[in-house]
Amino acid sequence: MQQSNVTFSNQQKKTFNRIIINILMDGLLAAIAAPLARWLSDPQGGFLHPLWFLTGGVLTLLVSGIPFHIPQQYWRFSGIVDLLNIAAASIGSSILFTITLYLTGYPLPSISFPFIYAMVLLILMGGSRVGYRIFSSETLKNHFDKKKKIILVGNDEDIDLFMRAIQLDPSNLLTVVGLISFRQSRKGHRIHNIPILGNLNDFPLILTYLTKQKKMPSSLVIIGQDLRGEELRDLLSIAEKWNIQVQRTPVLTHLSPAANVELRPIALEELLNRPQVVLDHEGMGEMIKGKIVAITGAGGSIGSELVRQIANLSPKTLLLLDQSEYALWKINIELNERNFDKQKVVVLINIREQDRIESIFQKYKPNIVFHAAALKHVYMIENNPIEGFLTNIIGTRFVANAAVKCGTQAFIMISTDKAVNPSSFMGVSKRIAEIYCQSLDKSLHAYDWNQSSKNQKLLTQNAMRCITVRFGNVLGSTGSVVPLFQRQLRNGGPLTVTDPNMQRYFMTIPEAVGLVLQASVRATVRFGGGDKTDQMLHEGGIFVLDMGKPIRILDLARQMIRLAGLKPDKDIAIQFIGAKPGEKLFEELFYGREAPEPTDHNGLLMATPKAMDLYQVDQYIDEIQQACIQNNAGKAIKAIQKLVPEFQHLLN
Repeated sequence: MQQSNVTFSNQQKKTFNRIIINILMDGLLAAIAAPLARWLSDPQGGFLHPLWFLTGGVLTLLVSGIPFHIPQQYWRFSGIVDLLNIAAASIGSSILFTITLYLTGYPLPSISFPFIYAMVLLILMGGSRVGYRIFSSETLKNHFDKKKKIILVGNDEDIDLFMRAIQLDPSNLLTVVGLISFRQSRKGHRIHNIPILGNLNDFPLILTYLTKQKKMPSSLVIIGQDLRGEELRDLLSIAEKWNIQVQRTPVLTHLSPAANVELRPIALEELLNRPQVVLDHEGMGEMIKGKIVAITGAGGSIGSELVRQIANLSPKTLLLLDQSEYALWKINIELNERNFDKQKVVVLINIREQDRIESIFQKYKPNIVFHAAALKHVYMIENNPIEGFLTNIIGTRFVANAAVKCGTQAFIMISTDKAVNPSSFMGVSKRIAEIYCQSLDKSLHAYDWNQSSKNQKLLTQNAMRCITVRFGNVLGSTGSVVPLFQRQLRNGGPLTVTDPNMQRYFMTIPEAVGLVLQASVRATVRFGGGDKTDQMLHEGGIFVLDMGKPIRILDLARQMIRLAGLKPDKDIAIQFIGAKPGEKLFEELFYGREAPEPTDHNGLLMATPKAMDLYQVDQYIDEIQQACIQNNAGKAIKAIQKLVPEFQHLLN
C-alpha cells in the first residue's frame, strides 16, 4: 500500500512539472506573439512595447487556455483535437486581450489586430507542438540513426567513383568520415575533401584516432574485389574488436546516377583468397558443344553446378540422372527457367540398378559422362557401410562399365580428399572407386612411350578416357559444415565444432566444377601431345584440384558469426563436441609417398598412385559386392583391405 502511494505521488509530481513547463512555454510564446502581431498589424508603430503589453498577452492566453486544458497537453502526442483547442484558446485570448486594451484606453494598432494576434498565437503554439512531435518521433529518429558514419577502403580511383555515386544518390544515408587507401604514403591527401587516414596496416591506429575525435564509424566499407582471403579475415577480426560492421560496395560499373547505393555483407567465399584461374573455355566448348552429356547425381551440389556450366556450352542433349526426386525436379525447373533450349532427359534412377543404367546408356549413347553420384556423408556411411559400398564402389563400376559398352568418349569421376589415407568407410569406398577408374583407363589404353612424341600411337583406338578428379570440401554443399553452421546461427547457436585444431580444404562449388571441366578438357581435347601430363595420365594419374591452404573449422565458425553481425563467444557460443567415428583432424590431398606433380594448367595438380591390374581389382570388388548382398559388413571390409591395405577400421 505504501509503495502504491509513493508511485502515485511520483506520477502527480511529474504531471505538475509538465503543467508548469507548459505554462512557461505558452507564456513565452504569448509574450512573443503580442508585439509580433502589433508590428504586423501596424508596421509603422514599431516593435518595442511597454512591459505591461507583453504581460497582458501572457495573462489573457493563460486564462483563455484553462477551459481548453491547454496546460495539460502532451506536446509529444499533439493531434487534431489539441490543435482545435489551441485555435479556440487563441481566439479567446485575442478577444480578452482586445477587451483589455479597450478598457485601459490603449488604442488598437489597427482594426485587424485581433485577427492577426489570434493567427500568430495559433501558428506559434500549434507549430511548436507539431514540430516537437515530429522531431521526437521514432520515424525521424530512425532517419538520423540510419545516417551512419563509414570509412571507405580501396584504390583512390575506386574511392573517387564511389563517392561520386553516393553524392548523386538522393536516398544516400552514408557519411564518410575517413578513407583508407591501398597505396602507401597517401596519408594526409584528400578525396572529395575527405582525408586519407592511412593504409590497412594503420587500421587500429585510425580507429583510435577517430574515437578521440568522436567520429567512430559504424561500418568499414570495402570498395572493389581486391581485398580477400587472409588479409580480409584479419581485417574482420580487428573490426570485431571495435564493434564495426564490414561491408562491400556494389560493382562500380553497375552504378548509375539514378541508382541507389546499397552495401552488401562480405560473402563467405571472399575469405578463401582463391586466386582467379584462367580456364580453357575454347577447349570446354569443343569438348561439350553438340555432344550428348550424361551427369549422375545431377541434383546434388556438384552435379547441379555441372549441369549449369555444361548447359552454357551448348550440348546436344543433357541426360540428368539422380535418385532424389526433389533434387532432380529442382535442377530441371532451374533449366526451364534459364530457357535451356536443347534436348533434356530427366531420369529418376539409382546407379546401383545395373540393367537400367546400361539400358539408358545404350538408348542415349552419351559422348561424355560426369559421375558425381555418391553417398558422401562420413557419419551416415559409418552407420550404414554397406549402403556406402554399394553406391560408391559397385554403383561406380556399373556406370563406368555401361559407359564403355555404349562407346562413351570420356568418363569423369568426382572423388574426394577423404580417399587419401582413408579413415572412414566413405573415404575408402571412394578410394576403391578411384582404383577402379585408374585400372579401367589403363586397360583401355596402351601407348608406346619409347617412340618420339610425333609418332606416339594409341594402340587401342577409340577407347574411352577414364578420368578421376579429386578435391576437398566445397562451400555450401549438402551436408557440409557451412549449411550446418548457417542453420545453427538461425537457431541462435551454439555452433558445434569437432575439435579446435580440425582443418579442412575449401573451395567454392563453381570454381571446383570449372576445374573439373578443365581437367576433362586436358585429358580429352588437349590430350596427345606426349608431354609429362599425358604420361602421368597414362600411368593412372589422378587430377587433384589445387585447394590452397587448409582452414581451421574453428576460424570458419568465428568468421561466419562475424559475417552475421554477431560476436563469437558473446552473442553466439561455440561448442566442441569431439570427433565422430571416421573423422580426421587433417585431410590430405596426396598420399605421403605421392609428390604432388604440377600439370601444364594452373589450378590442376596430379597424384600418381600406382595403378593395379583391372582383372585383380574386379575380383576384389566382386568379393565386396557379394559380401554386401549377404549384408556382411565384416566380410566386405576384409575384401576392401585387400585393395586398400592401409585402411584400418574396427567395425562397431
